[in-house]
Amino acid sequence: MSEPETADLILHHGLFTTLDRSNPTASAVAIKNGRFLRVGNDAEVMALAGPKTRRVDLKGKRVLPGLIDNHLHIIRGGLNFNMELRWDGVRSMSDAMNMLKRQVAVTPPPQWVRVVGGFTEHQFVEKRLPTIEELNAVAPDTPVFILHLYDRALLNSAALRAVGYTKDTPNPPGGEILRDANGNPNGLLLAKPNAGILYATLAKGPKLPFDYQVNSTRHFMRELNRLGVTGAIDAGGGFQNYPEDYEVIQNLHDEDQLTIRLAYNLFTQKPKGEKDDFLNWTKTSKYKQGDDYFRHNGAGEMLVFSAADFEDFRQPRPDMEPEMEGELEEVVRILAENRWPWRLHSTYDETISRALDVFERVNQDIPLEGLNWFFDHAETISDQSIDRIAALGGGIAVQHRMAYQGEYFVERYGHGAAEATPPVAKILAKGVKVSAGTDATRVASYNPWVSLSWLVTGRTVGGMRLYPQRNCLDRETALRMWTENTTWFSNEEGKKGRIQAGQLADLIVPDRDFFACSEDEISDISSVLTVVGGKVVFGAGDFAKFDDTTPPPAMPDWSPVRTFGGYGAWAEPSVNGSVVAQKMAMSCGCASNCGVHGHNHATAWSSKLPISDLKSFWGALGCACWAV
Repeated sequence: MSEPETADLILHHGLFTTLDRSNPTASAVAIKNGRFLRVGNDAEVMALAGPKTRRVDLKGKRVLPGLIDNHLHIIRGGLNFNMELRWDGVRSMSDAMNMLKRQVAVTPPPQWVRVVGGFTEHQFVEKRLPTIEELNAVAPDTPVFILHLYDRALLNSAALRAVGYTKDTPNPPGGEILRDANGNPNGLLLAKPNAGILYATLAKGPKLPFDYQVNSTRHFMRELNRLGVTGAIDAGGGFQNYPEDYEVIQNLHDEDQLTIRLAYNLFTQKPKGEKDDFLNWTKTSKYKQGDDYFRHNGAGEMLVFSAADFEDFRQPRPDMEPEMEGELEEVVRILAENRWPWRLHSTYDETISRALDVFERVNQDIPLEGLNWFFDHAETISDQSIDRIAALGGGIAVQHRMAYQGEYFVERYGHGAAEATPPVAKILAKGVKVSAGTDATRVASYNPWVSLSWLVTGRTVGGMRLYPQRNCLDRETALRMWTENTTWFSNEEGKKGRIQAGQLADLIVPDRDFFACSEDEISDISSVLTVVGGKVVFGAGDFAKFDDTTPPPAMPDWSPVRTFGGYGAWAEPSVNGSVVAQKMAMSCGCASNCGVHGHNHATAWSSKLPISDLKSFWGALGCACWAV
């Protein structure tokens, strides 16, 4: 008789939401060879324990499937994460400027201080951005570059000198360099509406060497794991060339150091050369090449530049050029012939409708059935376009960009037009494939819980109620948008997205119960235990001892990550101090709700003391939390 199977890892005494409709709840799981072996009650699962089985007592906590972002620029973001000061989740401009001042003090020349997306002025209590004068005051000699959504960038005088913008520098197509009365650049760059000027300016800054980029990408993955992300689809991005800029993530994969499952799309970088890019790539790359941690996922989100309707709701809707259909059809035919799926960035229904004309024409000659192609964003998509997508077997990937730009949309188009941007509930009701993500890092934040909050509450991060209840989702449906629904978009249905025997063993333990906490708390959730492929990739508090994947300190030693960490670095703590104590747990392992310890951390944090005083305060507690 064969030996009974024993588990590598057992998690028990938990409250599992499996999303498996045939087995919706459980109290324990057994994991073997990176997959769920058994999902059930404690008694039946513990029967699979052997002498080498690792056991984790969940102490009654809620457990969810790992979150999968349908649109994340993780490869590009990882290369730069350690250089970027994150204002994601910071709730006052005063605190944001305090962070900036402290970072300027430790950033050596010729490096820049960069705040690259993930925030909006509406999240600040002051409801404004800093002025150029304020930037010059805190950083007279250090270049400062601040990217705000897709609409503008702020550069101090030192940054203008570093990039070489002068009175004689012309405005690029689709962008504007604002000037003073004498014609000299004043530090404000506008997308009108093309964000190319913003990205091209950012690209002029110093880059990290290869080994630092490896370290930076590990820290970005660590931050995502802390927030419960276990997988993502990388949507490519501007200035992200294949294969050169994929070498870091490939290296981490080859060294078995990926803690995020990643499917990647190839994004053309060459206006008027898109056809040649895809002809070359379909010859040299194979769709789905790779494995469960790093695999090819097709083309996009840029297919042709003439179809790119960058959203900047401060500007009028752009009309796509007349050559859009012809250029798009050339590329789509190449992809369809090679059975490559694609994703297409489309903000407005006018763009979507014209693209569908192309897809329908190609479908007459090369059936698209079985190709998991989809539109990204689709804020103003119409009922007719949704039906046309359904007829062709496509999908719609939505992201929470409106949580950051809703106020601007309402200002231009009115509250009525904003009530279904995008019409998520209607798309679901029509049965079209739909999932959720962030579009991080240069517009919205990478925090998945902000997206989940937006789906459930219909509110922006600035507090504006965008959607009536009919366009909001219940919490389970929102969670499915971030888990099992995303798997269709990477052609991995049935492989992950649920806590179910046979599926990849990816799960998270939130620091509070997603189904029981107040709506106001959803965006503050983070994970205290994250498991990918049966391996603990993040642990905090009671679970810190199980975490074997902590990366070395962030490089370089002046990295903002060392001082501020990631999302919500200066966010106000919740009543029980769990937000703050969770951050501290990254360093010292304090429980995120550990009573006196958590309360003391919360008290220190909310006091907004200088960092030197905070070090003394935390040091008096006998812990190393000040190291964060």
